[in-house]
Amino acid sequence: MSGRDSGHVIVRTSRGPSGEVVAALAKNGVATAHEAYGRRGLLGPELRPIYPGARIAGRAVTVLSHPGDNLMIHAAIEQCRAGDVLVVATTSRSTDGMFGELFATQLHHRGVLGLVTDAGVRDVADLTAMGFPVWSRAVHAQGTAKAVPGSVNIPVVVAGQLVHPGDIILADDDGVLCIPLADGEAVAEASARREANEEAKRRRFRQGELGLDIYRMRPLLDQLGVRNVDADDEPDSDSAQPEDYR
Repeated sequence: MSGRDSGHVIVRTSRGPSGEVVAALAKNGVATAHEAYGRRGLLGPELRPIYPGARIAGRAVTVLSHPGDNLMIHAAIEQCRAGDVLVVATTSRSTDGMFGELFATQLHHRGVLGLVTDAGVRDVADLTAMGFPVWSRAVHAQGTAKAVPGSVNIPVVVAGQLVHPGDIILADDDGVLCIPLADGEAVAEASARREANEEAKRRRFRQGELGLDIYRMRPLLDQLGVRNVDADDEPDSDSAQPEDYR
């Protein structure tokens, strides 16, 4: 099979969310949006930020690469625009350092917000200094080749989650979330409602109220057979008890 008919493609597409939807989702972060989306969409917890405090939301530009080869990341950069998030998957598990500071410099120039990769990353000190956020499976200095074809802007699976090009990626200290493009507006609205509800509860907690009462959990505890006892209601010392409870 020749390279021309190998099935590897670079898809040019403008598919993506509106700026208003992305901005609305960015306000409240991964945990709130995940709950608002019915506790769906999370990428696996093995993807961690290389430095704390970063929060991004943007359109996914997807890459499928051969492990240990970053040729298709080079090809993908041309398809990126301001506000995008580059999402890199590999055809089998990889921890090689496929991405570093030189890639980030190119992406930063194009206004790309950050990288989510199911492989490894290196040049962490430089990436941190330039403020380019990355969520990766590993930090690893292992170098890579530029020889094996792959594809850009096709559906990929990253840390167990299916990501289509144009989907919405949220990432912060709590992890990475993918929201399908068609669901973005509804999730943004649900996230805003959830945050308003949580702020109302936050005010009540600050005034000393307990979650047991706000969430009406006392009847549930009673139903489950959980009871309150005073210290003098404990079993007699002569009763058979494990040593630690005598």
